Amino acid sequence: MSLYPRLLPGFLALSLAGCVSTDTPMTPVSSSAKINLSSSDAEIIGKKIWQNECGGTVDGLTSWNSGENFPSLGIGHFIWYPQGSQGPFDESFPKLIVFMRQKGLNVPQWLVEAQGSPWVSRTQFMAEKNSPKMTELRSFLASTVSTQTDFIVYRLEQALPKMKTATADQADKARLEENFYKVAGTRSGVYSLIDYVNFKGEGVKVEERYNGQGWGLRDVLLEMGPTTGGQSSVNEFSEAAKRVLQRRVKNSPPSRGESRWLSGWMNRCEGYKRGI
Repeated sequence: MSLYPRLLPGFLALSLAGCVSTDTPMTPVSSSAKINLSSSDAEIIGKKIWQNECGGTVDGLTSWNSGENFPSLGIGHFIWYPQGSQGPFDESFPKLIVFMRQKGLNVPQWLVEAQGSPWVSRTQFMAEKNSPKMTELRSFLASTVSTQTDFIVYRLEQALPKMKTATADQADKARLEENFYKVAGTRSGVYSLIDYVNFKGEGVKVEERYNGQGWGLRDVLLEMGPTTGGQSSVNEFSEAAKRVLQRRVKNSPPSRGESRWLSGWMNRCEGYKRGI
């Protein structure tokens, strides 16, 4: 099951003097600035997300998971409920279409006019997998990877104010924001933030804690030690994520047996250092 539409809360804010690169630290920015990815960086990040969520296949851009009441579309498996249907997850696909139109993309007219997913059941969706409408949709999504990435980054920026609101201490708020911007100063850092928030959430829900300690993005950013920006911040983000997840397992109820997941979690966090 895709995590992007379920957990992705918002999207990052950080203005970079130039394009986000893999190795070069960015100029410090104000909290009102925004990340501006070059089209090539957005394409690279988008293809990594596409690989994670869809196996990098064009067919994977249109999916309907068994047991769900909605299709999941695009590189981030954005949710689109059938008209009159609803559920607990954020319906992100219509928001993506609005974003694309605002960016000036030529969106297929039937997508603009649709009041909900034209496929009302998984059975119908699978039966029409190779219909002209579905084929057109996959082609459109495959050709707009960088714009879908921009949408993911746009939504990620909403995470920062939510995390700050959930943080009482003013010094911690400032440190959280500083670390957030430092990690976001490279292409690999932007990807790491996107991946972790979809992996373990924002860390703003009280119920998502053991012994009062959480494991979301907020907790990792507050766990980070001092860094100089650039790759050093990405490396420390990786190590902080490992420490937070090790703490989660230590605090978890023994009956859950969470230690069985720890090796995979450590490998995923270690991968942030390798970059993309």
